[in-house]
Amino acid sequence: MDDKEFSGLADAAMARIEAGLEAADADIDFELAAGGVLEIEFADGSKIIVNRHSVAREIWVAARAGGFHFRWDGTAWRDTRDGAELMEKLSQLASQQAGEHIAMR
Repeated sequence: MDDKEFSGLADAAMARIEAGLEAADADIDFELAAGGVLEIEFADGSKIIVNRHSVAREIWVAARAGGFHFRWDGTAWRDTRDGAELMEKLSQLASQQAGEHIAMR
């Protein structure tokens, strides 16, 4: 995958995450900063950070539960350790930190 393809896929994933957060009824704030870093803050002050790691061509997630790296497998962003899909894993992590169900689509 070249830089242009990675950027397009990562941009689409970040847009999906933002749309999921906007649709959530939970008390969360989020902001996409320069460089493709998405900071999600929950009512208790905890955060999840999602960022594009262009050199590795991965999307990285830092949450209370730990750090996760997702690589494009041709059809989805998959965790490099357990194969979990990005949106499913992020829904789980955000739900844990928010204390209520949050679904990323």
